[in-house]
Amino acid sequence: MQRQSYRPQNRPRFGGNPRMQRTMAKSELMRVIDASKRQQESVTPPEDVYKVTHSFADFGLSAGLMANITAKQYVEPTPIQDQAILPIREGRDLIGTAQTGTGKTAAFLIPLIEKIVQDKAQRVLIIAPTRELAFQIHKEMREFSRGLGIRSAMLIGGANEWRQKNDMRLDPHFVVATPGRLKDFIQTKVVRMSAFRNVVLDEVDQMVDIGFINDITYFISLLPSERQSLFFSATISGRVNEVLKAFVKNPVTVSIKANKIIETIRQEVVYVQDRNNKVDMLHDLLNQEGFDKVLVFGRTKWGVQKLSDELGRRGFRTGAIHGNKRQNQRQYVLTQFMRSEIQVLLATDVASRGLDIPDVSHVINFDLPETIDDYTHRIGRTGRANKQGIALTFVE
Repeated sequence: MQRQSYRPQNRPRFGGNPRMQRTMAKSELMRVIDASKRQQESVTPPEDVYKVTHSFADFGLSAGLMANITAKQYVEPTPIQDQAILPIREGRDLIGTAQTGTGKTAAFLIPLIEKIVQDKAQRVLIIAPTRELAFQIHKEMREFSRGLGIRSAMLIGGANEWRQKNDMRLDPHFVVATPGRLKDFIQTKVVRMSAFRNVVLDEVDQMVDIGFINDITYFISLLPSERQSLFFSATISGRVNEVLKAFVKNPVTVSIKANKIIETIRQEVVYVQDRNNKVDMLHDLLNQEGFDKVLVFGRTKWGVQKLSDELGRRGFRTGAIHGNKRQNQRQYVLTQFMRSEIQVLLATDVASRGLDIPDVSHVINFDLPETIDDYTHRIGRTGRANKQGIALTFVE
């Protein structure tokens, strides 16, 4: 059955203005959405659907960790967990290529927590590109390790530096860090990189994209040569490959295709005829039934805040996260959204990776993303955990 694009009533369909708002061509976007619809409407299942072959009981995990996995209502491993947990438990280096929403955080946390349970002398460093992703990883780590006597520290900018230094004095088993704060703490001798014989680089392509490649190379140069190295990236470009070669030795490679996420997301286009009415069109959509927990992406910090303020004046419960907000402000708004205390979260691409926000009903691209990869990461905020989601993109 052919799906119809969303068009609020009495608003004519747009067709043909060649003016581009951002670098991603509209033709690229339309090809991605059309391909997704053809895949979802096909009566023939894809031949390469991965069949999970393990249960969590097969991984030889301790009773306490298994109890925490059950408490998080994990029933069976996702494909990346199914393929990655055993090699990591065996001490192998690993390269994981997977889009957001595949369960990769648990894929490395579960075996590394088990490693600490078996040997409390082990130390783990996890480096993530954004504060939000670091916070999410740290939160998951604490949930999986509850009651297991595992200490942790989170080192991120925009948060209390004194508290982070104090956490490091307690010799944590896990350190989750963003590159900027980690570099500061290395230079002030708060962090000794030689202590970490287990290192995870997460979302490496994003770290490279936002200019951290020299810092990552610097961090790798300070690590002990004998270590277990885990590398996760949505894509592996030439520059990402530079990091990869210096980081892993004889790695196992695990690759999860993006279409396994996209199958759970219905993608549509909202055609904009008059950009002066664009906010009105968003207003009309948000008033429709089912728009219960909506993530709206904009291009700039200023534009996102302005849009959030305008929707607030119109009576919507909204919040905004972007680079001009302090970390505690960003985290407060995210917590409100996770608890469904606000209906609409507006964000720049700082929020497009790594955040595991439950039950997002819709992602709306109010402004076009820069690239197809950015588009994929944005819409991956919905349709998670095998639930259905809807992604709408405004096209002028």
